[in-house]
Amino acid sequence: MLDFLPLPQSPKAPPAPSLSWDIFCQVIDNFGDVGVCWRTAAELVTRGQTVRLWMDDASALQWMAPQPWPQGLSAHAWPAQAADVPASIGDVVIEAFGCEIPAAFVSAIATKAKQSRPPVWINLEYLSAEDYVERCHRLPSRIMSGPASGLTRWFFYPGFTSATGSLVREQNLGPRQRDFAAVRPQWRASHGVQPDECAVSLFCYEPAALPQLLNQLMTPSDLKPRLLVTPGRATAAMQALPQTDRLAVQYLQPCPQPQFDEMLWGCDLNLVRGEDSLVRALWAGQPMVWHIYPQDDNAHHDKLNAFLDWLDAPDSLRRFHHAWNGMTAPQTLPLLSREVLNEWAQCIRAARSTLTSQTGLIEQLQAFVAEKS
Repeated sequence: MLDFLPLPQSPKAPPAPSLSWDIFCQVIDNFGDVGVCWRTAAELVTRGQTVRLWMDDASALQWMAPQPWPQGLSAHAWPAQAADVPASIGDVVIEAFGCEIPAAFVSAIATKAKQSRPPVWINLEYLSAEDYVERCHRLPSRIMSGPASGLTRWFFYPGFTSATGSLVREQNLGPRQRDFAAVRPQWRASHGVQPDECAVSLFCYEPAALPQLLNQLMTPSDLKPRLLVTPGRATAAMQALPQTDRLAVQYLQPCPQPQFDEMLWGCDLNLVRGEDSLVRALWAGQPMVWHIYPQDDNAHHDKLNAFLDWLDAPDSLRRFHHAWNGMTAPQTLPLLSREVLNEWAQCIRAARSTLTSQTGLIEQLQAFVAEKS
């Protein structure tokens, strides 16, 4: 229904020195933490680095990133004991999303600092468009106690402006999208999407407005929707509601990250959740709605509004986000139409154009490490 516009060719980053990286990831959300860390690790390896990914739960990699893995990338169980810590600590150590490195590994970092030089120690933070991100990006944090006392850990914030660490963008993303554009009609046909249908992907938690959305999609309109539902919580949320034959629904199976990207490229509207899929939906350049991770104190409301402000979201897209995220009553969910989706597409593609003009997160990380080494 909506044309798919691939990303422009990204300039090749100059080669950086080959370093070893230890990336730590504790799984809190369903797949988002793993997704961000895996994409970061895999892209670093593509750029000539060696990466060990330390995880407390690597089960999602079985379908998200099936082997064989790129040479130079390995996954390891969380090193809770001294016996689990490798003899050689990486040149760079990353704590993803503020997870705390196990004490045994911290002791090994301190030992390395005394024997030679400490690794560049980075706290890779959560993605946000809030003002504090630009203020805190690249700030030092002195370790004041414990075996690593006196060492420095650096804050590195992904973000949406040139004053932040920007977003993960693979060097081959544009070529992959161009290759997909040539076979997009076949992809849609293989998923049961007719040429005149609006393909809607559903990757969400349990939005209170889901029944309202389904009622909309079952009401005759110019959209002719077909819903592609991702496995897990989205499928469970759908199956907990009464179903009718008036809505075309397909339930998808777990898939590797490249195939998830293709789903976003193949659909006309993407309802995504969490951090990794938000970034991938922005790179897709199709109309999208973000189901932000809910927090008990509703701090996610400010975070969502900051994103919508950066996005310069039109009124209908802002109101849809508010209803979808429970900030307003489900009944306030705006009606979808071809005209509305075209307006959203223009907004997302303008934002994507801004993002592509920035230096990507991986290249910024490598430059930062070179500066601090």
